[in-house]
Order: sequence, then C-alpha cells, then structure tokens
Amino acid sequence: MAHPKDTRIKARNMYVQTRCAIPTISAALDVPEGTLRKWKGDAKQSGDDWDIARAAATMKGEGLETMVSAVIEDFTVMFQVTMEQVKEDPDIKPDSKVKLMASLSDSFNKMVLAAGRSAPKLNEMAIAMDVVKRLAEFIAGEFPQHGTAFQEILEPFGTEIVKVYQT
Repeated sequence: MAHPKDTRIKARNMYVQTRCAIPTISAALDVPEGTLRKWKGDAKQSGDDWDIARAAATMKGEGLETMVSAVIEDFTVMFQVTMEQVKEDPDIKPDSKVKLMASLSDSFNKMVLAAGRSAPKLNEMAIAMDVVKRLAEFIAGEFPQHGTAFQEILEPFGTEIVKVYQT
C-alpha cells in the first residue's frame, strides 16, 4: 500500500523532533514498522540521516542532560520490550528467565551508571537500578523458584522507579 508523502514527513518529524520510537510511529500513523525502516534507510542513502538529525535536534534544544535522559529513555523502551519478550516466551524455563532478567538488569545498570557520569542528576536512578540488579542476582542464586513472581513484579516496579528518579 502506497502512503502519501505527508505521512513520510510526519514519520520523520515524529522520529526526529519528538523522539518517538519506530513502533510508536507505526501505531500512530498505521504504517508497518518495516516500511518506516525502509523510509529511514532510503532517506539516509539520499543524505538525510534521521538519527543524525535526531541527535542534532536534541542537542540544539535541550543540552547534554536531556540528551542523556533521552538515551536512557530509548534504552528503557528496548529493555521493557525485551523483558516482555522473555516473559512471554513459553520455551524459556523460569530459572533461565531469571538469569536473562539479571543479565538485562546488569546491562541496564551499566548504561545508567555511564549516563550518570555524564549527567550527575541521573546518579540516583543509577543507584536504584543497581539495587534492582543485585536483587535479581540474589533471587537467581538463592531463590530461583521465585523467578516467575519476580519477573511479574519487576516490569511494573521499573516503571515506578523511573517515575520517582526521573530528572
């Protein structure tokens, strides 16, 4: 299905100016994610790199702290999507899910710590995420039978942590 040119322009603006993720743009404009990725790739080949434009727009208007926060926000979305995929996959056993969750939490924690060095106001969030990571590791090692319950609680709790510590 061909989409009007203004839909492509709206998609680019949503991506660059409001930092929407591809899945969000897809849902908002009723355009398949694959089509959006193709548009983005075609634009890059033509000299219009949406990612560079996005970074420039962020730096221009908001400065380093906001840009670091945006990176954390993007990573958080990926983290949540991956956690959801792990949660929904019936082929992954509970003890393996706990290990995957601990690994994801570790990656998230490292990213937040690095961001905290760049933007000190984010340091509190880094500490909170370290506590969550350590809890995931503790449960995986000492109480693997509670992995499913922990997994069920972790995602909504992560949302609460972001609300409390967001800059």
